Amino acid sequence: MLHYLQIENFAIVDQLKLHFDNGLTIISGETGAGKSILIDALSLVLGERADSTVVRQGCETAHVHAVFSLPSTAMMWLQEQNLNEGEDCLVRRVINYNGRSRGYINDRPVSMQTLRQLGEHLVDIHSQHAHQSLLKNDLQRQLLDDMASDPSLLEKVRQTYQQWKTLKEALENLGGEDREAKIAFLRYQVEELEPFELTTEALSLMDNEHRRLANAQKLLENSQLALGILDNDETGSTLSCLNKANLMLEEAQQHDPQLNSITTLLDNAIIQTQEAVGELRHYLHHLDIDTARLQEVQQNITTLQDLARKHRIRFADLPAHYEKLSQELNELENYEENASHLEAELAEALPAYQLAAEALHEQRVQTAKYLAEQITNQMHKLGMPGGQLDIAVSADEEAPPAATGSDFIEFLVTANPGHPLKPLNKVASGGELSRISLAIQVVTAQRSGVPVLVFDEVDVGIGGGVAEIVGQLLNHLSQEHQVLCITHLPQVACQGHHQLQVSKMFQQDSTHTYIKALNNQQRLEEIARMLGGVEITSQTLAHAQEMLQRSHQSRTLTIEENPSD
Repeated sequence: MLHYLQIENFAIVDQLKLHFDNGLTIISGETGAGKSILIDALSLVLGERADSTVVRQGCETAHVHAVFSLPSTAMMWLQEQNLNEGEDCLVRRVINYNGRSRGYINDRPVSMQTLRQLGEHLVDIHSQHAHQSLLKNDLQRQLLDDMASDPSLLEKVRQTYQQWKTLKEALENLGGEDREAKIAFLRYQVEELEPFELTTEALSLMDNEHRRLANAQKLLENSQLALGILDNDETGSTLSCLNKANLMLEEAQQHDPQLNSITTLLDNAIIQTQEAVGELRHYLHHLDIDTARLQEVQQNITTLQDLARKHRIRFADLPAHYEKLSQELNELENYEENASHLEAELAEALPAYQLAAEALHEQRVQTAKYLAEQITNQMHKLGMPGGQLDIAVSADEEAPPAATGSDFIEFLVTANPGHPLKPLNKVASGGELSRISLAIQVVTAQRSGVPVLVFDEVDVGIGGGVAEIVGQLLNHLSQEHQVLCITHLPQVACQGHHQLQVSKMFQQDSTHTYIKALNNQQRLEEIARMLGGVEITSQTLAHAQEMLQRSHQSRTLTIEENPSD
């Protein structure tokens, strides 16, 4: 669950520190007060895109910190990423005024993708605009697959499709009308690189030789100086000094055996120094300043660098590039043999995909029946007693393979009994679509393993008794999840366990947003404001008190009737 959220210099917030509890937390306030800032900050700290506009005017950076207790899935994921530090997790996001941002998990820098992946285990945000995207068939298919009991079936379809696609593209690249043109071009490219020994080892040897030839004079001078230090009697060389010291100690060790180990070490040092001197003389004897060879090597390197630029690759990638071009040329020149192999593999890949797609289709049919029943039940509760939703799953066996299978998924609905089912985008009105969307979100959230559910004004277009039912549904969800809900409706707000009030103030030509947790009396007044507007009367307060008492009683009855929840 979300324990703590801290926001600094974000939008119109100077600094904000909030602690969260279990259950249903209501976020309310006047229109335009900035209620969605909490949701925006939570989205950003979990990796959503950001730009410089989120940084408060006049500030260098915006900061968002969040502390979560971890479900088992998130803890295992963090352990796999070597980011786990116990049962709690600190997530941070820093956004600069220039639009750049940095993310941290447990104070270790991570990419935005890593933040988003963690967020998928922690928070599920249901937007007030979800009903708009709900009209798209792709989202309808995704909702259905998200509710499936075995997600590995979809993954199997993706894998077999990718294998089929790779083989098909390889076969297409071999054939075609432009095969001869491809062969001619590849042959030209290969012949251009062929005169050179293009292996990683050969390029490394060329580079070493070039550095040796280019620095031959320095190598000669330093080696001669080193040889003089090691073996030159006139200057008191290292070797002569070692010999003198060894003679002295050999004479002295007759009187003290403890010197034996030291003379042994000196004997070894003399032998190794003599070997080093011999190797150095041999090196100097064969070290030549060959300017002609240096120019030749430099020319070869320049030619290869020009070829690398021409082929738009790095110099070090020339061997791999040459091998790739040679392989492609060989495949095209031996078209019949290679094509027969690919055709055989493709013939095996297609049935494998079809088998996986068929298994996925069967699961989708079963899931669709269950999901449609659950959504229909919720629609009835939300003021659509005659409404019905069905999910059509039709397999197109003639369709080419796809990563999502061969099924066409379509949500069909009727708002009135006796009327035929029609596609969602052709039947539902705005208010009906909002309720259907909410019904879907409630059903899918119940199956979600994510601990934190956020509902951002999903009750738009709903009122009266239906609004009270929405609040009860959200309250029921909060028995298994931590739920945060932004709402304008008092019927929803009174169902919460906790309530935060968002307000906006103007000070010294600047705007500030404040959020405070409400005690019982403050909450009563806020519910009354939501009921009656600007002027709060005694009747409004009494109505608010009644609503809060009734919601408390209904929650108590629910707990007593469902002790297992």
